[in-house]
Amino acid sequence: MIFLNDMPGRIPLIGERFPEMEVQTTRGRFRLPDHFRGKWFVLFSHPADFTPVCTTEFYAFSRRYEDFKGLSTELIGLSVDGTWSHIKWTEWIKEKLNMEVPFPIIADPRGLISEMLGLLHGQSATHTVRAVFIVDPEGMIRSILYYPQELGRNVDEILRMVKGLQVSDKFEAAMPANWPNNELIGERIIVPPASTVQEASERIKQYECYDWWFCHKESPSEDAEMARGFLERASKII
Repeated sequence: MIFLNDMPGRIPLIGERFPEMEVQTTRGRFRLPDHFRGKWFVLFSHPADFTPVCTTEFYAFSRRYEDFKGLSTELIGLSVDGTWSHIKWTEWIKEKLNMEVPFPIIADPRGLISEMLGLLHGQSATHTVRAVFIVDPEGMIRSILYYPQELGRNVDEILRMVKGLQVSDKFEAAMPANWPNNELIGERIIVPPASTVQEASERIKQYECYDWWFCHKESPSEDAEMARGFLERASKII
């Protein structure tokens, strides 16, 4: 792997540009984040190849690959194993579980990328935790999730997060808890807080509000229905 720029001596944060790097993957050499310019992408790390929990996650991500594509979102995996191990593992998943792994996997046998992205925690100095980076079309990090090694990820929740961030960008709003099934405002979205006294006094006239600092508005029902579908699938075995 080749690092392209001098990197800061700390892990990247939400709201920063994803670090520029060149990586070797099972689908060739990529330059991140530019390889996915114009699209969202989700980078997710796993502790090691040929492990049971990771295998269930790869099956789940692969099964939902078209859902991510429908959100103009690409997937890319990472672990501290080499390319040959990644290839053999994906062959095993196809042969034994009848599931093609359609996304690339980054090889990081020396752990340099994992260390730079903050994926090596106190749990293990050699295996990555289950991290998730959601990156927007401009290469900006929009969300970072960390799961412990022993807990598999909820892939449908990651889909809901991507959809929610896209809706937030489109309508300049925030998503309430459990969106689109919020207990207070349902599938409606939250208007950003007022920044001036005049704007605060006008808010209640413009929107439905609990108070001037807590106002909400409608968004297209199809966006909410898509997100709701992800949640419903997550709540049951299909």
